[in-house]
Amino acid sequence: MRPSCFETPPREGGGAACASLILAAGKGTRMKSDMPKVLHTLGGRPLLAWVLAAARDAGLGPQLVVVGHQAERVKEEMSRYDEGDLRYVLQAEQHGTGHAVQVARQELLALGEADVLILAGDVPLIRPQTLRGLLAAHREAGVALTLLSAEFEDPTGYGRILREPSGDVVAIREHRDASEAERAVREINAGIYCFRAPSLLEALDALRPENDQGEYYLTDTLAILRARGQRVAARLADDPREIAGINDREQLAALEAELESRGD
Repeated sequence: MRPSCFETPPREGGGAACASLILAAGKGTRMKSDMPKVLHTLGGRPLLAWVLAAARDAGLGPQLVVVGHQAERVKEEMSRYDEGDLRYVLQAEQHGTGHAVQVARQELLALGEADVLILAGDVPLIRPQTLRGLLAAHREAGVALTLLSAEFEDPTGYGRILREPSGDVVAIREHRDASEAERAVREINAGIYCFRAPSLLEALDALRPENDQGEYYLTDTLAILRARGQRVAARLADDPREIAGINDREQLAALEAELESRGD
């Protein structure tokens, strides 16, 4: 029997105790295939199916999935993995990770005072216990947002987690914008987030596309929340290999080898 975060009573205001929001709308151009990236297989299962399984085994539910590129194809393929808890949200045009979450606004409102974990659909090695640990740390800290982080020997290219002496997170500094001292930081943003749903909605309302790409970045919610006096924390993953994403076929092959080595 799966553990369930529903064993924890919903917070005041009703709604689920915790849910997952999985971002699966991208095309994955670098895969050089017309197939949506999240449908490429690892160990015989679509990448998205691995993420769904981890979320379920962590006790999360419902599973909200943001689809876009070939949305109907994704839904048809994932029908084999639907345990009655899948709900789809369409991102018709892709305008960044923040926008992908914004399109799920009505579903987030329905969660009431719940916690929501936001994951990418192409991080198949994430473990249920890591998600449970993130949720537990988030609730223990009583903060608006808790990031999953990881430490790499070579963090080049990743956004660095910057903390204040108390341990709270003050910023995510992208590699290209980081100072020499900041680039020496080995703790990076893993791209998995645990929000209190009301705090997330508040930050989404204030999100603006203030960048050259004209996109809405989910990472900008950190600064918005801190500017409003809310705290942000980070939980370090035990194994950085869990948060490896897939952008091309070489990375997919590498994760296939990693999967075999860890015996899943």
